[in-house]
Amino acid sequence: MPNPTPNIVVIGAGIGGLTAALQLAHGGARVTVLDSHDAPGGKMRTRPSVAGPVDAGPTVLTLKHVFDTLFHDVGADIADHVTLLPEPILARHFWPDGTQLDLMADPAESLRNIRDVFGGRAAQQFTTFRDQTAQLFDAFDAPMMQSQAPTLAGMTAQVLRNPAMIPAMQSHRTMTRALSRRFSDPRLVQLFGRYATYVGGVPDRSPALLNLISQAEGRGVWHVVGGMHKLAQAIADLATVHGATFHYNTHVTRVETQDGRIAAVQTDAGRIKADAVLFNGDPQALHTGLLGTGVTQAASAQTPRSLSAYVASFASTATGLPLAGHNVIFADDPATEYAPLSRDQMQTDPTLYICAQDRFGGQTPTGPERFELIMNASPTPQTTPDHKEAETCLTIITNRLRSRGLHLDPWPTVADLTMPQDFNTVFPASHGSLYGRSPQGLLAAFKRPTARTPIAGLYLAGGGVHPGAGVPMAALSGQHAGAAMLQDLHLT
Repeated sequence: MPNPTPNIVVIGAGIGGLTAALQLAHGGARVTVLDSHDAPGGKMRTRPSVAGPVDAGPTVLTLKHVFDTLFHDVGADIADHVTLLPEPILARHFWPDGTQLDLMADPAESLRNIRDVFGGRAAQQFTTFRDQTAQLFDAFDAPMMQSQAPTLAGMTAQVLRNPAMIPAMQSHRTMTRALSRRFSDPRLVQLFGRYATYVGGVPDRSPALLNLISQAEGRGVWHVVGGMHKLAQAIADLATVHGATFHYNTHVTRVETQDGRIAAVQTDAGRIKADAVLFNGDPQALHTGLLGTGVTQAASAQTPRSLSAYVASFASTATGLPLAGHNVIFADDPATEYAPLSRDQMQTDPTLYICAQDRFGGQTPTGPERFELIMNASPTPQTTPDHKEAETCLTIITNRLRSRGLHLDPWPTVADLTMPQDFNTVFPASHGSLYGRSPQGLLAAFKRPTARTPIAGLYLAGGGVHPGAGVPMAALSGQHAGAAMLQDLHLT
């Protein structure tokens, strides 16, 4: 580049955009970050409550080494900027027959718990499952997650170098079918099948290879003291120290091109010249022309879409079930619970996730405590919330919790609920999908866009971009984009 200090505009202060902004500012670029919200974090957001800010987005921090590396690479120590504490209980699981199981950070404890609850045969099956998914996770980490632009040829070569992985991959099966062959107890099939929803899929349509997702959580879960948004704020603050400038409550209307490459970004506050642009939003927004006709070819159509969710964030006093920090309350019938989602209908027999963030570290709060409750939902093109739909959702949630012995005072209300339509409004062109493209199909991972686009100077990052959904994956996408931009702009 003729300009020794290129002007880079980052659109979106989600975790991918923040990660790249920090790298780029540290690398010597002049970085301007634009976001339509009033704080950094994107989906890593909070809602107010009488007990304080309550998380309303991601609640689980896994693969901590991704963030250790991010801070280390810019000469910082993450411990100086945010406090991360390990959770001994990964998640507490409740079934309708009264069965309760804790998966633990210590694999030996998880094995003991499974043996105590489900018997020795189940414990042996879990050991085999854990070992095989660990093998797959380690094998695919470098050529897939750590790669800026993975290829099917590269993945095939990796498998051929390790043919012992082929039986573990079960490439011709779905997660449900593979798990049903692995575990004789249907409750464990239901437990590990649920990991498909962590990337926006359902287990009976997601490839068996996604069983390796359980390894991300199995290698440790941390909670961020003060809430997940503190991590986003810490990265933004460090990027600012390195010279990045942040403009919140700023709406981007168009990305301009000239002679086939990026030229400027138009906002409701004016025009910003740019040598390069990083778009940290749903790639579908570019494809559909929301940011101008000059950048529609930056990404192909990202369909089918992944799951959305109904998310209730509120404060309440809980009695009944002995909740941990992370809790899963399973549906009555795992064979039919996901069927309504394939018809774009609301589940009537859902599995519910409850984050009780004031119970992290084994704490027992007194009085109102903060909860985030998540029920899976189909994506939608609508942007106007339906009050009747919200009431129906809350009724289903309330009845489910009451039937399992959990009482909340008060129960969440419509005002506490974020619906798929709300997500589609806040994250344009997403259809409320929280994870970009659906993971269904064996080759779905190769259909996500990567950091570089066909338009010179335009790059992508975020949960809808390779390597995929989740906080650490979005951070890796930002690192991939930042590295590509530093290379292309000849910065060190």
